[in-house]
Formats: sequence, structure tokens, C-alpha cells
Amino acid sequence: MRVALFCADIVAGSASVREGGRSRRCAGFTPVEAIHITTYNGAQYLGDLDRIGTIVAGKQADLVVIKGDPSKKIVDIENVETVFKDGVGYDSAKLIDSVKGMVGIR
Repeated sequence: MRVALFCADIVAGSASVREGGRSRRCAGFTPVEAIHITTYNGAQYLGDLDRIGTIVAGKQADLVVIKGDPSKKIVDIENVETVFKDGVGYDSAKLIDSVKGMVGIR
């Protein structure tokens, strides 16, 4: 049986990895299994594994730079320093500050 987890894709998909990590940790999966389930299995389930889900030359990828090692300590996945979306790096603290107090779609 394959496990896949889906969440809203917010700023380079960082929310789905973060939420996936939390859920998988509660379900008894290791941090590495949680990351794999959230990325690879999710893309496979959607039928998009040839395009997304792993970091491979030629695939589409939005990336995050994380302070810490979520493969050892899954809560480190919340320490996002930089988000790369469409090849452009964004300071995550500035992004969060720019939307504080906002609710809903603008």
C-alpha cells in the first residue's frame, strides 16, 4: 500500500512538506519516510512523477533552504530560510511579514 498526503500548495510547496512531515511523524513514519511520502508518493499518485516529486535534471522544482536537518529532526522543516520559486529566491521571513494580518484571497 502506498501512502500519499496532499495539502494546499503555498509558496513553493513548502506548506505541503511541512504539513506532511507533521502528519507522518504522528503516524509513526520516520522523517525521511515523511518527506518521501509527501513528495515522491504524492507526485506518483497524481500521475506526475515524470515531471515533479524528485530533484532531477529536467524536472520542475520549487525548493526551500532549511536551517537544520529535517531528515533527522522533522520539526526543522519549519526553519525555512529561503524559498526558490521559478528560479527566484525569496527571503521567507520577509514573505511572512508581508502578509501578516491578511486573510483570504486578494
